[in-house]
Amino acid sequence: MKGRQILIAPLSSGGDVAILMVDGRIDDIFADRPADTVPQPEAVYYCRALRPMKGLGAVMVDLGHGQHGFLRQKPGTIPKGGGLVQVTGWNEPGKAPPVTSRLSLRRATAVLTPDAPGVNVSRSIRDPEVRGALEALATGALRGVEETTGLIVRSAAEFSHADDIAGDIRDLMDDWNTIRQRMAGADCGCLLAAPSAAMVARRDWFGPETPIRQGAGILQDAGILDDMDRLADPRVEVGEGFVMIEPTSALVAVDVNTGADLSPAAGLKANLAAVRELPRQLRLRGLGGQITVDFAPMQHSGRSTVEQTLKSALRRDPIETGVVGWTPLGHLELNRKRARAPVDWAALLAEVQ
Repeated sequence: MKGRQILIAPLSSGGDVAILMVDGRIDDIFADRPADTVPQPEAVYYCRALRPMKGLGAVMVDLGHGQHGFLRQKPGTIPKGGGLVQVTGWNEPGKAPPVTSRLSLRRATAVLTPDAPGVNVSRSIRDPEVRGALEALATGALRGVEETTGLIVRSAAEFSHADDIAGDIRDLMDDWNTIRQRMAGADCGCLLAAPSAAMVARRDWFGPETPIRQGAGILQDAGILDDMDRLADPRVEVGEGFVMIEPTSALVAVDVNTGADLSPAAGLKANLAAVRELPRQLRLRGLGGQITVDFAPMQHSGRSTVEQTLKSALRRDPIETGVVGWTPLGHLELNRKRARAPVDWAALLAEVQ
């Protein structure tokens, strides 16, 4: 099927899995995790500062119930009596999740920034009349609110009705009021839970012509169970070659192979096919952190072409990824934000059948 569509299916363990399909291929995934396992991205906590991390410009904070967060800001950011932080990513096993004291509450068309005043409209909205109308709408919504509060109008607002945008802003204000009410006299703990997979999918994959199909058996009906099963395999076929993607405790190792192609240009062709597919594979597998790519043999002159092709593919990826550089052994190192939890596709497949 051409175009985009969102599939949302219930999981036997509770919650949902949301899958974005683009031109008949699985392009992205969000899956609910048990709420009591680890602090989840976008959840807001009341915390207290613990010990400073000398030399790192950071401090450990107490999130309550035996959970800690890693705040990469100078000690003193959190008042002695406690303060608010928001989880920004998934933690590695045995490590505290990253948190920030700069809160941002999101909906499909708007983002509320309690400590960053002003109104900003997405630069992707270019029509001056549309920009002016959206800015006026946001400014009116902030009338009577604390001067420290700001709003960001997202690109999706360009295709949304004014009533829907106003509704999103009201929901954001309600969330912020809920946080402040719960903060009064609160001990360390969660004040606002992370959004569900279905909520994030509807919000971040929003489009004027993106149908949503939801219900039990929807993934079977869409005929993507075999595709899900292939994502459980570390081997990924790319052109005439293949890639092995294997996470370890220290990093994610990516090995590119030419397969049966023995032509002089086989290495470069396999490497180019691999880097075009790599962002999607990392996104679907929920992999981040340090990533090392061991390319198939190619001439040194091919490195710039491979690197530029990879950077072009990463620009279309929603997860922040930096290309660090080449090692003396010819490996390319990447540093990717842990925006997603690792996805166990075999377990996920068992839960939706």
